[in-house]
Amino acid sequence: MTKRYLILTGILLTLSAGILFGCSAQPTAWTDAEVEILQSLWIGSLPGLPTDPSNQYGDNPQAAALGEKLFFDTRFSSNGEVACATCHDPEKNFQDGLPRAQGVGTTNRRAMPIAGTAYSPWMFWDGRKDSQWAQALGPLESAVEHGGTRTQYVKLIGANYKDEYEAVFGALPDFSDASRFPEPAAPVSDEAAAANWEAMTAEDREAVTRVYVNMGKAIAAYERTIMPGESRFDQYVESVLANDGATADTILSDDEIAGLKLFIGAANCTRCHNGALFTDNDFHNTGVPVIENLPEDTGRALGAQQALADEFNCLSVYSDAAPEDCSELKFMLTEGEALERAYKPPSLRDVAQRAPYMHAGQFTTLQGVLSHYNEAPAAPMGHTELELLHLSEVQLNQIIAFLETLSSIK
Repeated sequence: MTKRYLILTGILLTLSAGILFGCSAQPTAWTDAEVEILQSLWIGSLPGLPTDPSNQYGDNPQAAALGEKLFFDTRFSSNGEVACATCHDPEKNFQDGLPRAQGVGTTNRRAMPIAGTAYSPWMFWDGRKDSQWAQALGPLESAVEHGGTRTQYVKLIGANYKDEYEAVFGALPDFSDASRFPEPAAPVSDEAAAANWEAMTAEDREAVTRVYVNMGKAIAAYERTIMPGESRFDQYVESVLANDGATADTILSDDEIAGLKLFIGAANCTRCHNGALFTDNDFHNTGVPVIENLPEDTGRALGAQQALADEFNCLSVYSDAAPEDCSELKFMLTEGEALERAYKPPSLRDVAQRAPYMHAGQFTTLQGVLSHYNEAPAAPMGHTELELLHLSEVQLNQIIAFLETLSSIK
């Protein structure tokens, strides 16, 4: 056996060991442009929590403490069994894992996750509310969600949370006179509740509504504290930014890195899922199929009109904002084909734990979602933004592998 043969054999064995154990493999290469995108997606790039000018109590710790109690209190419903946490369960990443939310009845849409929504100018899939506090009020009087009424709720506040309420919002009116403040009473579709509401004086209706609004602002103060956690993806980006590629490649697998490259590249996912929360908080028609037997759903087309007409929007008398603080509402797109069946993309953080997917749970798995995007079918209404991707099954699975790295590290 020659000396040269022994040397060559040694080199080959060394290279083989490097491939097997990763000790001499070259770190994944990223271009400067790609690193810039990675940094924009990193949770460390998330800016400080923006103030909500429409809610002067948004960053009040006492308001948040009260709001947390209200969030989990099932007494704030018509049957005493439904709380905000029913559909936004902390154990399920603040959603419920159902195709359509279940309150006192069944809704027509999926419960959206709420972590990080303090950064969004629009709430719900269609953006029909423009603040967290306005959003919190909608389900309370929805016939299929909490199913209660304003007079019921303000009396519950007086009976159970009077001291905590007054510590934040000031003196609570006396709502004990049933002739002035009947139950049920609210501007809702229920005929008895609506008739009772109309029979009340304007001053009494205003007193009730002010307390009702403050409930929403307290719940929003709590929801502002709900944020996604750091993920393996974030740890990977930190190492890349520190020019420690060797460490980075021990955090994510080859398939996860390949999926990340596709996510920011050929798959064009960052068109909608960009920024540190992986959402642009805008509205997009992606050709999601219609669910049979559900009412027609036009998405943002109706949601924009509802936001303009909302009793509790940024420009309302119940908002703490100055008119100049409401630019999102004043300058939003209100009509056109681009709004037809357009929905807000939720954050992709913790997405692997949040099946099913889309606004009515149309897809039960991430595989189904990715296949839909890959095939880009025509939209049932309006015009889809999707284009054929022509990705292979291996590539689709790599993207899914990457999405799983967005789960918060507990």
